[in-house]
Amino acid sequence: MSSVSFTVPGPPKGKARARTVRTKDGRTFSYTPDGTVLYENLIKTCFYQTGAHPFDADEELKANIIAYYPIAKSTSKKKRQQMLAGLIRPTKKPDLDNVIKSILDALNKVAYHDDTQIVSLSMEKFYSDSPRVEVSISNLENKS
Repeated sequence: MSSVSFTVPGPPKGKARARTVRTKDGRTFSYTPDGTVLYENLIKTCFYQTGAHPFDADEELKANIIAYYPIAKSTSKKKRQQMLAGLIRPTKKPDLDNVIKSILDALNKVAYHDDTQIVSLSMEKFYSDSPRVEVSISNLENKS
């Protein structure tokens, strides 16, 4: 397989930090918040729906991620048009790096053996009336 592309519907979500709690008997344990688990499962499902096979463990990969954030209902018409035209870009949470982390971690052992195989990465944030995250992964040789 040389490349795969898919869309994750809904607003972009960043990877939440693991939570650590202490039990009454003094032991501690960490867990991933439910919202992160659900979003990562959605990402996996979107990949599986492409019918693509995972990349080989020795392949160098390039990932391209475009996150489309929702526009607040209270936004003026003028500002809304500028957002849709890409003149105003999202400078709000979730942060770029947290979105990347949620996407790449979710695809570990699903789209590729490990996210260490990603040797080239690009990510952009835009506004849209249909919030989503578009993901494409390809072999480095395939310069698409």
